[in-house]
Amino acid sequence: MNQVRKADPNSKVAAENRKARFNYEVLDTLEAGLVLSGTEVKSLRGGHANIQESYASFEDGEIWLINSYLPEYLQANRFNHEPRRRRKLLVSKREMARLSQSIEREGMTLVPLKIYFNERGRAKLLLAVARGKKLHDKRETEKQRDWNREKGRLLKERG
Repeated sequence: MNQVRKADPNSKVAAENRKARFNYEVLDTLEAGLVLSGTEVKSLRGGHANIQESYASFEDGEIWLINSYLPEYLQANRFNHEPRRRRKLLVSKREMARLSQSIEREGMTLVPLKIYFNERGRAKLLLAVARGKKLHDKRETEKQRDWNREKGRLLKERG
């Protein structure tokens, strides 16, 4: 008998920054852990987090996620968290040194791509070392996407 595998409920995407790949040229990605309180984890599992305007920055030898929005957990009462507080990212010293060197180069930034839960149920952040795209690069990306969509339609029609 064939067993049908179900998607693991713990490895789901909690928040995704879909515009990041359009606005930035992603050069490298890295998985980082997040330091969260209990109400923040419960709020993330609800799936209403937003990382569209957030970014990561180096401060005092640590990496921080700034301007991410995790709404308050409604059942938490007075033990709730601040929705837009800075959150510390957990990265090894070697990775941190490599990231800081790549960020020092001109035009590079750390952009969060998505927050998800891994197989063990831990909240992780997919972080990208990226360079901002110019307007003509964005137009080229849009043209390429439209062409791929049209090409798929043509192939589907012809068999």
